[in-house]
Amino acid sequence: MQKIKLDLPVILPANGDCQPCTERLLETLRQRGGLFEAHLDHNGGQAAQLCLHYDPSLVTMAMVEQHAREAGISVQQRYRHRELTIEGMDCADCALKLERGVGQLNGVLNAAVNFTAGKMWVEYDTDAVDQSVIAGRIHRLGYAVKEEGAETTGAQETAPAFVRFLTAHPRDVSTLLAGLLLAAAGALTLAGAAGWMVNAVAVLATATGGWFVARRGLSALWINRELDMNFLMTLAAVGALVIGEVQEAALVMFLFSLGETLEAYTMDRARQSIRSLLTLAPATATRLTGCLDCEEHLGQDGYSGGICPFCAQHETRVPVAELRVGDLILVKAGERIAMDGIVTAGSSTVNQASVTGESAPVDKAVHAEVFAGTLNGSGALEVQVTHLAADNTISRLIHLVEQAQAQKAPTQRWVDRFARIYTPAVVVGALFIALAPPLLAGQPFWNLPDGAHGWLYRALTMLVIACPCALVISTPVSIVSAISRAAQQGILIKGGAYLEAVGRLRVVAFDKTGTLTEGEPALTDLTPNPDAGMTANEVLAVAAAVESRSEHPLAQAVVRAALERGLTVIPALEVQALSGRGARGLVAGSDILVGSVALFEEFGQILTPGLTQAVADLEAAGKTVMLVGRATGPVLGLLAVADRVRPDAREALVSLKRAGITHTVMLTGDNERTAQAIARQAGVDEVRASLRPAQKVAAVEALLATYGAAAMVGDGVNDAPALARASVGVAMGGAGSDQALETADVVLMGDDLRKLPTLIALSRRAWRIVQQNILLSLSIKAVFMTLALFGAATLWMAVFADMGASLIVIFNGMRLLRRAASE
Repeated sequence: MQKIKLDLPVILPANGDCQPCTERLLETLRQRGGLFEAHLDHNGGQAAQLCLHYDPSLVTMAMVEQHAREAGISVQQRYRHRELTIEGMDCADCALKLERGVGQLNGVLNAAVNFTAGKMWVEYDTDAVDQSVIAGRIHRLGYAVKEEGAETTGAQETAPAFVRFLTAHPRDVSTLLAGLLLAAAGALTLAGAAGWMVNAVAVLATATGGWFVARRGLSALWINRELDMNFLMTLAAVGALVIGEVQEAALVMFLFSLGETLEAYTMDRARQSIRSLLTLAPATATRLTGCLDCEEHLGQDGYSGGICPFCAQHETRVPVAELRVGDLILVKAGERIAMDGIVTAGSSTVNQASVTGESAPVDKAVHAEVFAGTLNGSGALEVQVTHLAADNTISRLIHLVEQAQAQKAPTQRWVDRFARIYTPAVVVGALFIALAPPLLAGQPFWNLPDGAHGWLYRALTMLVIACPCALVISTPVSIVSAISRAAQQGILIKGGAYLEAVGRLRVVAFDKTGTLTEGEPALTDLTPNPDAGMTANEVLAVAAAVESRSEHPLAQAVVRAALERGLTVIPALEVQALSGRGARGLVAGSDILVGSVALFEEFGQILTPGLTQAVADLEAAGKTVMLVGRATGPVLGLLAVADRVRPDAREALVSLKRAGITHTVMLTGDNERTAQAIARQAGVDEVRASLRPAQKVAAVEALLATYGAAAMVGDGVNDAPALARASVGVAMGGAGSDQALETADVVLMGDDLRKLPTLIALSRRAWRIVQQNILLSLSIKAVFMTLALFGAATLWMAVFADMGASLIVIFNGMRLLRRAASE
């Protein structure tokens, strides 16, 4: 029995993230002759691999690989995943209607709609359904699928934005026509035209404005077996026509259609606020091509291959979609950087505000990282591409923000549950009002001869008031605006739940290294033990041999110091990372320890008085001390490493206090003295030192028990357990870190702690606006229900009030897009 491992993204490039498709692939392979087992190997958290066990007497390795590729192609061709941009969604109820309607189609395996992003994700079986059928169902439900790459015409581009919006959607054109017909009916009335002529124009206005409304309502009833607001509004308009309120029926339908048009327009503006980031990255780039692996110049000035810098290069303007990882592009002065990459030649300053929110340009030279969509300064740069266009920083940011907008906050989930109860309850109440007074008390059902409204009219008015749009949209529009605003400031919030949780924070915990400090410590002291008989450089070489196997910042500082002194660093063997204490490895046959005093005490080592005093003095100065020694012999010496506090740390912590944070804590694996020294410089209230990862998690749990909610701020990798346990995990520097983007709930795209107070202020402002919107929506509903019950409200007044409430809560939420949280 033998086995082969294949990268899952290679076998299933389009469906690799879909667990059902992965299971289908595995099931298909298990049925192949010669294969005894097929499963996934997640390889310690890395990209998943397909592990296949086979009998070499029945099939060869090449045949197994061929089977896997054929099965992968088969699964991908049959099971498709599509992201569709939906036009016409103006209410959160639309998303539920679309999910139910499309999800009922035979062959559709999953349908999910993100109302705030205006997108639908569909998984379907091509043997049972194709995309045209899905698009047809969407169309029948009253919505449209926007074609990829669809652009406006030149004439439309010159028109005002709202006019372009009206003329681009048939539903909104009908609203415009209904308004013109209604105006015509009013003009005929003023001109003294015959009543039948006025009524005929009003009926035509009702039909024109209500065509798409009725179509949506009847489709929802027929396909989803549900009464939605479109059906109830159609019923109210028809009822008004039946009782002779012809012009009011036209006005009701026009106002409702106009309200939906305005809601759709304003929501489209909110959606475009984050998609507009796509325009920051140029559509084309200047690719450099020339002599590859030039033998004539190999070895000169460090040239080791690739495009020869000494030979003439050719500049070609190409679409960014054609660029591949490893290509070289030229970024001229004043030009936007088209792709993520590493600078290979040139120097300049780059404005990264679009990605990280940094206000000041950042210096870039050879080996520096640059991001797509950022603006180059006065110098030309040659950049080696590191990500494809679909996977660059701007694209990932937009994708993550749209995912975040789809995540509902607890308040939003409560509003949705309330709306599901509220609307049917009002409908039942309206039916009771229409029938009970006439049947039980002899009250008029129809309108009275003197024009007074009967109970049917009051019931129809209540049906209009039953529209929950203003209430349902009050929360998501604020969340969309807040998340989009944060993204524009270099803060990625991964969902409304985290936005809401940030607003409840009273305590924030910080990691030390790389969070409160700059994260690039340097060796400051090197003291050999006189009794060990080794020189300072020999002690440093031994320590560097063990630390060369570690990516920890302290370990890298030791290695850098050894290389700077010209020492040869030969990596140790059998290196073990001793979590929170240090490392252990074999150097020239000796069992060497490098780590804290506590680590050496575990091995029974006793420090001399001189070394003990040296350790105390260095730690009192805020330095991290690492001992170097044999596991069974004397300590060889000690190293001291210091890290600088971030320049913005103290300012950020002071601002956090002003933002309402009552307590700040540092959680670090470093020793108590060093931690206290750093805490004094940064202004942290409390220090918990010498913590291992599990103890950091316990410390976060203790803060949660005391304060109810707690944030953890770290680098997104080493502090992953604590970040996951906190109410809100905040990672630093996500612009260049895939790990940070994946790990935390909130990512500060630039390494700027001053964004934390901005985040907290934005969250609290957002939830104040949400509360205002909910209160306003419910108050308007209560007022008009009371007026309708006493016959003081008309149909058009109810529609106008509902439309006005919806627009007020939308514009109130969208204020977050225009104003900084600190304003």
